[in-house]
Amino acid sequence: MTDVVVILVTAPVGDAGERIAHDLVSSGLAACVNRVPGIRSVYRWEGRVHDDGEDLLIIKTVRDRVDALTRRVLQIHPYQVPEVVVVPVEGGSAPYLDWVRGQVVGDG
Repeated sequence: MTDVVVILVTAPVGDAGERIAHDLVSSGLAACVNRVPGIRSVYRWEGRVHDDGEDLLIIKTVRDRVDALTRRVLQIHPYQVPEVVVVPVEGGSAPYLDWVRGQVVGDG
């Protein structure tokens, strides 16, 4: 197990995902955010089933910054209840994991 984590966040189609990605990287909360357009999400909200297009944000950061990153996403995300799912990284390319660690600023 490493201290690097991947965080998944969905965003509405449009510029919301771009704004969130730039904010997280610019602030040093994330090393990198991949924006994957064109996903479909089927979910239940307020008693109805919805089927909406969304963008998926794949965020790379370190465990010590998860709480601060989550708080920031909740502040700037347009959804009432945005998805923020943390996935541990068990291993990977040592140079890449070191790069992630080197790009993330601060500690909580």
